[in-house]
Amino acid sequence: MQEITNLNPEDQTVDLALRPKTWDEYVGQDKVKSNLRLIIDAAKQRSEACDHLLFYGQAGLGKTTLAYLIGKEMGVNIRPTTGPTLERAGDVAALLSNLEPYEILFIDEAHRLNKLVEEILYPAMETRRLHLIVGKGPSARTFSIDLPPFTIVAATTKVNLLSGPLRSRFGATFRLDYYQHSDIEKIIKRSASMLNVSISSEAVATLAKAARFTPRVANRLLKRTRDYAQVNNLKQIDETTINQTLELLDVDTLGLENADRQLLTTIIKKFNGGPVGLKALAAALNDEVGTIEDVYEPFLMKLGFIHRTPTGRIATALAYEHLNLPNRATLV
Repeated sequence: MQEITNLNPEDQTVDLALRPKTWDEYVGQDKVKSNLRLIIDAAKQRSEACDHLLFYGQAGLGKTTLAYLIGKEMGVNIRPTTGPTLERAGDVAALLSNLEPYEILFIDEAHRLNKLVEEILYPAMETRRLHLIVGKGPSARTFSIDLPPFTIVAATTKVNLLSGPLRSRFGATFRLDYYQHSDIEKIIKRSASMLNVSISSEAVATLAKAARFTPRVANRLLKRTRDYAQVNNLKQIDETTINQTLELLDVDTLGLENADRQLLTTIIKKFNGGPVGLKALAAALNDEVGTIEDVYEPFLMKLGFIHRTPTGRIATALAYEHLNLPNRATLV
């Protein structure tokens, strides 16, 4: 296997190097991209700051990448931060007051913003004014700071945890969905080319099938496959190489990991296929309710392996078939 030779030397990690650098390199999410293009082009024609934007969806679908591409398309600098780091009102006040005209403040994990910080953001986003209170008690006084034109781009995996007043102040909200199989194949081919990895078309299709409809997962599996091929002195990654790597990683052909299979098996064997309540399922798995609901379930529901009902979770016939378990509902 060859070494990486065509990556930007300024990139600190392979993951950053594989991230799309231009609008055309960003594969998938076509409807989101077309709407963003309209907003960006209109703002550029009016010589205005881009409207505030909110992206939400599962991890690894490209929210951060879109934020940086917006900055590049607008020709402005982007200042990144995260919700947990903005603990006090002074933290966000310092960031906003130091923004240059038309710059973008990117807030990742926006659902973890402190409520006091959110209240500082309301007038800043709406009127471009920062209202601060200095001092305490009778000597406290309020003063306002005018802010230059700026854009806040926020990303979150839990949009329901953002307060209504904050969500309403974004000019547009976009939901990033799982990718199509064909788009994942394009992403794998692009990443393999950047990594100077030779991979067959059959291997690309097999890897895409196990990538959980997510670019980040696809790139992670490709890197592990590259490691396997390099250690075993293989000149090309073929379908056999993919299958052997997935077996080492305990990932099956549809991308299910051990935790996913354990969840399905628990519903089927311990709860007769369901329905089972989320808390009972979490207790049986010795896992957190939030982990099951936010990490495991979305992908399993995308595959049609789980149904959510008012009485609990139910394993579908597809889940029985995939795990090669007898479905009692079909037994006579």
